[in-house]
Amino acid sequence: MNIKYAKEEIKNTVRAYLQRDENGNYRIPPIRQRPLLLMGPPGVGKTQIIEQVARECGVALVAYTITHHTRQSAVGLPFIVQKTYGAQERSVTEYTMSEIIASVYDKMESTGLKEGILFIDEINCVSETLAPTMLQFLQGKTFGNQKVPEGWVIVAAGNPPEYNRSVREFDIVTLDRVRKIEIEPDFAVWKEYAYRQSIHGAILTYLEIRKENFYRMETTPDGILFATARGWEDLSEIIGVYETLSLPIGQELVLQYIQNPTIAKDFANYYELYNKYRDDYRVAEILNGHFSDEAVTKLRLAPFDEKLSVIGLLLSKLNEFCRQAYLTDRYTEDLFAQLKEWKALLAGGTPDASLRQLAQGAEDALARRKENGQAGGEEETVTRRCVRTLEGYAEALKMAGLRDADAAFAFVKERFGEEIAKRKEEIASVSDALEHAFRFMEAAFGESQEIVIFVTELTVNFYSSRFILENGCDSYYVYNKGLLFSERQQGILKEIDNLRAAQNSDEL
Repeated sequence: MNIKYAKEEIKNTVRAYLQRDENGNYRIPPIRQRPLLLMGPPGVGKTQIIEQVARECGVALVAYTITHHTRQSAVGLPFIVQKTYGAQERSVTEYTMSEIIASVYDKMESTGLKEGILFIDEINCVSETLAPTMLQFLQGKTFGNQKVPEGWVIVAAGNPPEYNRSVREFDIVTLDRVRKIEIEPDFAVWKEYAYRQSIHGAILTYLEIRKENFYRMETTPDGILFATARGWEDLSEIIGVYETLSLPIGQELVLQYIQNPTIAKDFANYYELYNKYRDDYRVAEILNGHFSDEAVTKLRLAPFDEKLSVIGLLLSKLNEFCRQAYLTDRYTEDLFAQLKEWKALLAGGTPDASLRQLAQGAEDALARRKENGQAGGEEETVTRRCVRTLEGYAEALKMAGLRDADAAFAFVKERFGEEIAKRKEEIASVSDALEHAFRFMEAAFGESQEIVIFVTELTVNFYSSRFILENGCDSYYVYNKGLLFSERQQGILKEIDNLRAAQNSDEL
């Protein structure tokens, strides 16, 4: 199962386990709510999807990597109590509450959320002394003598033995009490996620050409060499910052994230080519509607990898534009909602003070949601932008000396109108960039398979597909109509793979 389907299965399970009947009881009794056991290679995204599920289901999340714990922290510390049995007093060992169970109660108290996910990672890599505790946990939902509270769904994750020498096999008794989900790396699924996370275009295009390098684990005389989805995502983050700082990006940096020298060298070389194509073809000018016949002819006659790289450059820039337009939409809607609330507050205080009150309330609400694990990066970006605008309006009102409610509202309404105008300008600018990209693609390729790839990627990409759905794009609809993109794309990518195999054979 790929990570996308695994996420949906976990999400459906959480919803099903937390469904109550008309009497308020869980429809599936807690005793029958089998823990989920995710088994898959490291770095494939198991932890990320649990965080996403908790956020999307609106439940709390407590996550532990169990290899960081001892038996005492998982079970609790022993202490002696006196009990009477058959009129005779005996000393009996009991245990303090497990740190993990205590964390669940702490999370419930701090967030106000009574239901959640308890996620235990690397569960089959524990020490010999902790292994029985983990089996007891999966079988009986307890740590020591403390049960996991009702309303908390247990999800555990582990790595298959081929990826970790310290892995312990589960017995049949345990496996018969869990729902085991096997997860395999899948580049096509990861690419959808990567678009949403704005993974660097060089990485996406490189992996489109070299899919075999997306996820690799090799045991060699020099040790284990690997490339993982996590590694590519983290590499994307550092490349983005290094580019901002104009710092060099070479094989040594790549190898710190993609720990396979051959792949690291290959990507570092490709990254140089990627930047060369960006400059040679003047991608920014293409999206502004300016391109030369020389550039069109050069691309038409270019090798396949070069064509895909230029398409990737166009898509990367368009994704950046569409993402910003999406965030502007969310910001404008959020700001509008805040100003509606402010209008209702105007009668009760000075205009600038009530605006600052709203801004502080939004900031506090964001902090609580972040603490609860309910706020993602996009929400934080949008909220902070909205807070800055509200504070700016408050300062402008104070400077203008406006204390009358009607005058203050008219003043702010006019400035909000400027935000709406900017939003319209941004939409028009992105629409123009899309049409200019299509003009260039048409000039270079006509109605070829490259156009099919371009339109398919616009469809797969969350930001561009959403932008086109809401704002339209005539050229997209022309090429989208009646074409079987997925089939044609598979054909062209198979052709690329064949070409690559032939080139590798020649090189050898």
